[in-house]
Amino acid sequence: MARAVVIGAGVGGLAAGAALRRKGWGVTVLERAPVIEPVGSGLAIAANALKALDVLGVGDRVRRLASAEGRLGLRRANGTWLTHTTEAVADAKYGDSVVVMLRATLLEVLTDTLGREHLRLGTTVSEVDADKGLVRTDAGDLEADLVVGADGINSATRRALFPAHPGPVYSGVTAWRGLVPRGGLTVPRSESWGRGKVFGIHLLAGDVVYVYATDVVPAGGAHADERAELLRGFGDWHDPIPALLRAADPARIIRNDVYYNAEPLVAFHRGRVALVGDAAHAMTPNLGQGACQAIEDAVVLAHHASGQGDGSLAAYSAARVERTAKIVRRSWTLCRMSRLRNPLAVAMRDLGVSAAARLSPDLMLRSMDEVLGWRPPAEAGR
Repeated sequence: MARAVVIGAGVGGLAAGAALRRKGWGVTVLERAPVIEPVGSGLAIAANALKALDVLGVGDRVRRLASAEGRLGLRRANGTWLTHTTEAVADAKYGDSVVVMLRATLLEVLTDTLGREHLRLGTTVSEVDADKGLVRTDAGDLEADLVVGADGINSATRRALFPAHPGPVYSGVTAWRGLVPRGGLTVPRSESWGRGKVFGIHLLAGDVVYVYATDVVPAGGAHADERAELLRGFGDWHDPIPALLRAADPARIIRNDVYYNAEPLVAFHRGRVALVGDAAHAMTPNLGQGACQAIEDAVVLAHHASGQGDGSLAAYSAARVERTAKIVRRSWTLCRMSRLRNPLAVAMRDLGVSAAARLSPDLMLRSMDEVLGWRPPAEAGR
């Protein structure tokens, strides 16, 4: 039996482990944290990722656990809609829409699919030998036919494989995320843009609202009360944003600076090692495709990997490098648009989006055809 060692038990690592197991591999997933902590944030899973999850046999379970709402779109800070679509239209076009769920719930689903006996927590990786497929850990060495680097945006595996790569750079925006009880609020799924600011709202299962925000600020900042900072920045925006922020628990608001890989890697593999997810192609969150692309990576890697060395991994790189580089660029383009602060530039941006939406009512979906229309390798082959 071919053996795989996966470094990292995030979305990409767990999905890669589960996908390889379905192909008959013996899999061990290593995670340095002693427990997989539930992260207080939501996660969008678009049609392309749902198709990949179908390959893992968990697509329908995710659809049942997630929330899929009727109307979704882009608004101004005053609440007027710039463009929107509906879940039904997206479903008719792609066979799926976008569902939103707790990141912790998706990790639980993927862990169950992998099999908890294949997960080693509290294990720190110190070195990877790409030529031998050797993984050195604080608990001993592991040999593998395939090593999967799924160790996130600051991946030590990526640095070992491609030491000349500059790594992730600051996007210029900081993000806040939180979970808020819905109460009696009406919560339309939307993302609202203002002058350099963004605020998103998604209703999750169980009447929990996932909120996120971004602002153009220097990296490395922090406030004693991040909720108060959000109220200063978004307290005069449209309903229900102020009410949601007032209802938020300050201790459950997460702040992080947004970094991304501005320069794509030349390949996602070297020797017996392959990279997936943020380790390979960290992107800004503007397209909602970070986790989605990690899940795609997992399914495509398992499809191509044969345990026969570099040839199969070269096919994996060929299938993924160009596609993910395009999505990173598109997401960065949206990020740059959202960062505009000059009042005239903002007015022109909003006017352009709303005018284009009037001319082409399905603009929001058509612009995502190449991303959402993806199909898993075996299905695409048929």
